[in-house]
Amino acid sequence: MRSMTGYGEATTQRERVKLVVQLRTLNHRHLDIQARIPREYLALEEEIRRAIRQRIARGRVEIFVARASLRGQSRTLELDEELLAQYLRGFSRVKKKFGLKGNLDLSLLTNIPELFRLRDVEVRHEDERSLVMRTVQSALKKLERSREREGGQLKSDFLLQARQLREICAALTRETKNLAQSHFKEPREGQNSPETFKESPESQNWTLKGDVNEEIVRLKSHVKELAHLIPRREPIGKKLDFLLQEMHRELNTISSKLPNLPVVRLVLSGKEKVERIREQTQNIE
Repeated sequence: MRSMTGYGEATTQRERVKLVVQLRTLNHRHLDIQARIPREYLALEEEIRRAIRQRIARGRVEIFVARASLRGQSRTLELDEELLAQYLRGFSRVKKKFGLKGNLDLSLLTNIPELFRLRDVEVRHEDERSLVMRTVQSALKKLERSREREGGQLKSDFLLQARQLREICAALTRETKNLAQSHFKEPREGQNSPETFKESPESQNWTLKGDVNEEIVRLKSHVKELAHLIPRREPIGKKLDFLLQEMHRELNTISSKLPNLPVVRLVLSGKEKVERIREQTQNIE
């Protein structure tokens, strides 16, 4: 069992680049991936999304990828050699035409800013693909551990609620059996005539609204399935939600068919357990 909320972060570094991937997940009915990726890695976005989908089935996933070039690696100085050649030819013509003496000093070139220009190093996503995907996978593993830790806490509470629901089912079985025996037992001596036999309000309700044995059997089956679902590692949130709806429906039917005070109290207690699990199920993958 895994929670839908969690956080994972990973950092990797190579000779000229440092990469940070942050992953945060929140509650959401379906899988919703929100990605903030540097333009250098836009071509890798679908592959990153696919890696997330392989590990996460439900929830809002926010992924932030940050790329930083290390000092001296992000820009390069370029010399416009063609322009320099034109300048040198021009100086040579001037020197020859006007009979000038002396040699051209390199320091003169520094006064010609057009000769030099700074250019950002072009990043090819193919060169850094393995680095990006390795960092994403590392962040996903940390995210999974975070979600499993929180899911483990929820699992303990779910198991407690499941045990209490089993006890409620057993109590409902005993209570309905007692009511059935009370309703169908033979009248005592002196109460043989129909005129002297009076049914209690509970017996009247039982007679008018019917048996609840089928509902209790189905409720027990749902509780058993709940106990089997809780320890599973695969996503169970949607299955849990459907199962809890069925349990709530059976409890409603039982109280409707048999509005006996002890039964109603047991049903209310059962609904409380079901509702507590349902609230927490909203945070289960």
